[in-house]
Amino acid sequence: MRERIGFLGLGMMGSRMAANLASAGFELSVWSYTPGKAQRWADEHEAVALERPREVAEHSDVVISMVVDAEQVRSILLGEDGVAYAAREGLLCVDMSTIGPAAAIDAAAALRQKGISFIDAPVTGSLPRAQAATLTIMVGGQQQDFERALPALQTMGAVIEHVGELGQGQMLKVIGNALAAANAAALAEGLVLASASGIDLDAFVKVTSAGSGTSAQLSMKTAAMRGHDYTPLFRTAHLLKDVRLCLEQARTHGVPFPAAEHARELLNATVERGHAQADYAALIESVEALAGWHI
Repeated sequence: MRERIGFLGLGMMGSRMAANLASAGFELSVWSYTPGKAQRWADEHEAVALERPREVAEHSDVVISMVVDAEQVRSILLGEDGVAYAAREGLLCVDMSTIGPAAAIDAAAALRQKGISFIDAPVTGSLPRAQAATLTIMVGGQQQDFERALPALQTMGAVIEHVGELGQGQMLKVIGNALAAANAAALAEGLVLASASGIDLDAFVKVTSAGSGTSAQLSMKTAAMRGHDYTPLFRTAHLLKDVRLCLEQARTHGVPFPAAEHARELLNATVERGHAQADYAALIESVEALAGWHI
């Protein structure tokens, strides 16, 4: 028999991930911070909407959370009316948010005292991949918990990797997002320099795509940067949060990461320019401001 799934968080990513679970036929109960949102979503996807995270836990064998940050994860898992207060032996929590390894380890320790297991399973991939169920999912935690969660994870992702002990999924995720931010920053700077020096940007894209300077960011974000279209696929504020988490770990381990530090400064400047909720392609605005050149 399939385990009953609870899903906490129906934002841009979570709503699409939960929809794939529903389409796969899992018995699903859901909750959202936004009043009324869970009920509307449940009506559309033949799921059950509940009013509190603890109620979701009471109706589930596995609870998946996909929210913004560590503070929200602590609230829904450990706060008043949180999952921990269902305190049902054998419950498994799968957090797919990006919260950093320290927060994941702390949450796991608190839940363990209630007899609740926990794995961290952050994802990479933006809205189109969430909708298409082709996310990459990196999991930290015990092997038996990974195997138990795998049928649900397989409905949401194409690449699912058990990367090590608890917190290691988070560690890999924040490193990966710091690399993505550094690549996006370099792309924005390259576009502005090419434009300022008179290079045709179509030629820039064609030639760079064929050389060693190509990247996923070049294919995903060039059009958005050139068109100044910041329709959110991954918000600037969220990427900035992830880069900061990575740099915290870099300091902990004594490893310099200057490319991530530079990306953090550009992202922070972009947030200060009013683009916190815009797609991170908006960092082109900060590069243009520094250069005094608009592409």
